[in-house]
Amino acid sequence: MKEFNQFINGKFIKSTSTDVIEILNPCTEEVLSLMPVGSVKDAELALDAAQASQHAWKSLTAIERAGYLHKMADVIRENRVFLAETLASEQAKVMGLAQVEIDVTADYFDYNAGWARRIEGEIIQSDRKKEHIYLHKAPIGVAVGILPWNFPFFVMARKIAPSLITGNTCIINPSSVAPNTVMAFAELIEKIGVPAGVLNFVCGKGSIVGNALSKSPITGIISLTGSVGAGQLVMEAASQNITKVSLELGGKAPAIVCADANLDLAVEAVVSSRVIFSGQVCNCAERVYVEDSIYDQFMEKITKKMSEVKVEDAFSTNNPDMSSMVSKDQVDKVTEMVEYAKKEGAEVVIGGQRSSQFDRGYFYQPTLLTNVKQNMQIVQEEVFGPVLPVMKFGTLDEAIALANDCEFGLTSSIYSENFNKIMHACEELEFGETYVNREHFEAIQGFHAGWKKSGVGGADGKHGMEEYLQTKVIYAQYR
Repeated sequence: MKEFNQFINGKFIKSTSTDVIEILNPCTEEVLSLMPVGSVKDAELALDAAQASQHAWKSLTAIERAGYLHKMADVIRENRVFLAETLASEQAKVMGLAQVEIDVTADYFDYNAGWARRIEGEIIQSDRKKEHIYLHKAPIGVAVGILPWNFPFFVMARKIAPSLITGNTCIINPSSVAPNTVMAFAELIEKIGVPAGVLNFVCGKGSIVGNALSKSPITGIISLTGSVGAGQLVMEAASQNITKVSLELGGKAPAIVCADANLDLAVEAVVSSRVIFSGQVCNCAERVYVEDSIYDQFMEKITKKMSEVKVEDAFSTNNPDMSSMVSKDQVDKVTEMVEYAKKEGAEVVIGGQRSSQFDRGYFYQPTLLTNVKQNMQIVQEEVFGPVLPVMKFGTLDEAIALANDCEFGLTSSIYSENFNKIMHACEELEFGETYVNREHFEAIQGFHAGWKKSGVGGADGKHGMEEYLQTKVIYAQYR
């Protein structure tokens, strides 16, 4: 059985903690590997290594740093099937989606490497004669990336690629639910010559390792993808040294379906946005508002579509739409939320319980709920499972008000053939992203950033790369 070590200062070393966490295959409940619980000492060793190597790393030209990112992309592509199989086994992500995650991760390293010649400063006009004001962009120092379990490999690249290209060194704290693919990557890059200390991987619980990394005065920026609770703990730890944070903390994405929408397109997009990775995606469509005049027609179509969702083992060759949920805790949470919604008066159209077709694993049925109210828990709180509550609305402004009535603000969508309605909704929806007549899924060249409790800062594109830079202004007076 695989037992992971910490990757610190260019070497794999034993954790100073002897306690381990069992990593399970969610479909079979079999133990795949053992991960160290981690210790404060492990975190301190990584911080010291990252700090010691940062000056030499930032002194390389950006194009030299880009060369290492291209090597990372290459090694991912060379091992793409192995990595996808590892990812599917540790988190029950269907193989097709697992392969997409691996391939897009390689693209992400290449994309960020492409910024090497485009990191720019400014020349600002001075009020004084014979003076130039230069604004330079500089690395922050040591970047810490704390990973989620739902897209651990891609989000790893979101933390590593922009931090390294901008001259920072990096420490990654993998999820204690799904660390296998990330640590497989650490083993692969050990052989490509990244300078010691530039990139470190410290396994362990967020409450131990993540906290130690977040409160250290060495850390220059902490980027976390996770729950609101985890984000609050990181902000609290970071406040000791006023350390910069970049947080993506989940969502409760509304989908608005207008009477003039292409209903077949809307149903296809909403369902695919709900059941992808068993609904365990921050930008998934979590609630649907349908104009009352087409409500019955929409329900007929989406009920049929949801009932056709294929749920199978992650390695099934039948091209399933979804598989098991990632853990017992996760499937129990979804079960409890649906049961509570039923007690509050929600009606189950299809699904509504754990799947009985499997004798092992954490499978939950694709679920459609009606007769839900705006103040219900199932409408207000993130489910993170294949459960879709549907409500009616009368006017577009009413739908927008309902959509905005939420503590989250990550993604949203609208389905309409009316340009004026679309633009009005895009203007008024209080979310970092709005998708128009398409499924919820962002692009690596965009900017993935939430409003409200969905987080601060963001990732992807130019603006995501600039999260890892700070400014230095030079006032140069000459004679």
